[in-house]
Amino acid sequence: MQFKKRFTLICMCGTVTVVGYLIYFHALSEYNSQPSKSQRRRTVVLGQHSSGSGARNNPNSFLIDDVDSVFADDQHGDPRFRSQGETAKDWRKCRMETCFDFDRCKHGFKIYLYPRQAPVSAPYAKILSVLEKSRYLTANPQEACVFIPTIDTLDQDVLSKDYVPDVEKKLESLPYWNGGRNHLLFNQYSGTWPLYSEELKFIKQAMLVKSSMSIDWIRYGFDVSMPLFPKDHPQSGGEMGYLHNASNSIPSVRHYLLAFKGKRYLNGIGSDTRNSLYHIHNGKDIIALTTCKHGKGWEKLMDDRCLQDNEEYE
Repeated sequence: MQFKKRFTLICMCGTVTVVGYLIYFHALSEYNSQPSKSQRRRTVVLGQHSSGSGARNNPNSFLIDDVDSVFADDQHGDPRFRSQGETAKDWRKCRMETCFDFDRCKHGFKIYLYPRQAPVSAPYAKILSVLEKSRYLTANPQEACVFIPTIDTLDQDVLSKDYVPDVEKKLESLPYWNGGRNHLLFNQYSGTWPLYSEELKFIKQAMLVKSSMSIDWIRYGFDVSMPLFPKDHPQSGGEMGYLHNASNSIPSVRHYLLAFKGKRYLNGIGSDTRNSLYHIHNGKDIIALTTCKHGKGWEKLMDDRCLQDNEEYE
C-alpha cells in the first residue's frame, strides 16, 4: 500500500514536470518567433513599413538593412541633423544606392552639360571648358547618366565677387533637376572666414565635388574631394609628373616629400591646424609656408612667429 502511494506521487510529480517543461518551451518558441526590436527595425522602409504592398511596388523606396546603420556612416555628422528626424536632412544620408538612378546609365556613362545661360567665374569656366571636350559628353539628355549644371556654384562665399546668389532656385528651375538626382555640382568655397560653414543646402540629392571637405560633411562613396586650385591655375599643360617613370622606383625619387603654401588663419576654423604647420617644416624635403596676412586687422592677432613666417612665405 505504501509502495503504491509513493509510485503514484512520483508519477504525478513527473507528469507535472513534463507539462511544465512543455509549457515553458512552447512559450519560448512563441517568443522567439516574434521579431525582436532590432529585427523589427531591420524591416523599416524609408517612409513606410515593408509589410505594406506599397513598399514592394514603390521604386523610390529603399530597404534599410538596419536603421542604425543609416547613421553609422554619418557618425561624424552634426547631431542637430540627426535629432530633426528623417525628413529634415534626408540629403545628408544620400548614397549611390539611395540617391542615384542607375537606370539612366543603361546607355553607358554619358554626361549632359547644360547650355551656358549666364557668365561664370574664371575657375568654373576652366572646368566647363574641360568638360566640353570630354569624350563622354552627349547632347541628348535622355541618354545621359550624369548631369552637370553650368550654374556657377564654385564660390559660395558671400563676400566674394564670384558669389552667385539664389543658386537653389536656379538649380530647381533646371528641366532635369529632379531633386538633384544624377547631378554633379562643384564647390571650392562654401562659407565666409572665419567660420567657413560647410552647409550647402542647395545640393539636395546631387553629388558634390568639393575642396576642403571635412569628414563631418562628406557623404562617403557619394561625394568627391578635390584639391583647392587658384584662379590663375593653368587649364592644361605643365611639366610631366613623377608617375610616368615611377614603375621601377616606388616610391618615386623626388626632392620634396611634402609641400604646402597658404594662409595662417590666426583665428576661426582651421587656425589651430595651420598655426602648427611650422612643427613639420624643415626647409629641406618638407616645406610648409604660411602667412599671417589674411583678413582685415590681422596685425592685431599676430603672434611671435608671424614676421618670420611672412618673410619665408614671400
